[in-house]
Amino acid sequence: MVSAKAARGGSTLGDLRQSGAMKLLFPRPDPAMLQAIIINSAGGITGGDSFALTARAEAKAALSLTTQAAERAYRAQPGQVANLRNTLAVDSGATLHWLPQETILYDGCALRRRLSVDLAQDASLLLVEPLVFGRAAMGETLRQAHFRDRIEVSRAGRPLFHDAMTLSGDVTAHLAAPHIAAGAGALATLVYVAPDAEARLARLRSQLPANAGASLIGPDLLIARILAADSFDLRQSLVPILGELSGDTLPRSWMT
Repeated sequence: MVSAKAARGGSTLGDLRQSGAMKLLFPRPDPAMLQAIIINSAGGITGGDSFALTARAEAKAALSLTTQAAERAYRAQPGQVANLRNTLAVDSGATLHWLPQETILYDGCALRRRLSVDLAQDASLLLVEPLVFGRAAMGETLRQAHFRDRIEVSRAGRPLFHDAMTLSGDVTAHLAAPHIAAGAGALATLVYVAPDAEARLARLRSQLPANAGASLIGPDLLIARILAADSFDLRQSLVPILGELSGDTLPRSWMT
């Protein structure tokens, strides 16, 4: 569990409790926004693993969460499933950036993942979830994989944006269909909740590649989905977009 609280001139660490393989590190202090790096010292996720993170940006605070590197969902034993549960809260006047690097799915993986965000009425959020369907440079394909994902964003307890995905079996063949992903090897979902969301739409659309789209689905709610051939192409699109939307506070780990 981690929280950021408002302090004179910015934000600072409010609370921190951690155990097991999931750890948080805090790079050089940024007075405007508390930045935390999530590290999985186990080196990846496999069947039977269970990880949970709870984070809160308290009133008028700013918190940024990222990962040290890409997360890896490895092959699971038959009947075993890995579980990843992230629960975020953003209080009144606060800002939270959820900016994990890619999750890479390996053949034979079995992963159930859920991300829940509860926003106060005037809270702001930048959220991205990049996903890679095997490493293209290694010639990897997902012929037998299981992945279930849910993203839930609520405002004051009421649903604001919900997205669900279930992939099972020959994922590579499924994604090859023209009406699904036309062979894309990577995907990113982006959610931006802020008063300037509408003003950001035209600029965001101009930065998107051909296999992507962005929509304003509320006066302050901007959603984008990006398909790419591989993780390299996906990152080429994401880094400048996230840099602008984060106000040039994109974590250093994204730049390496």
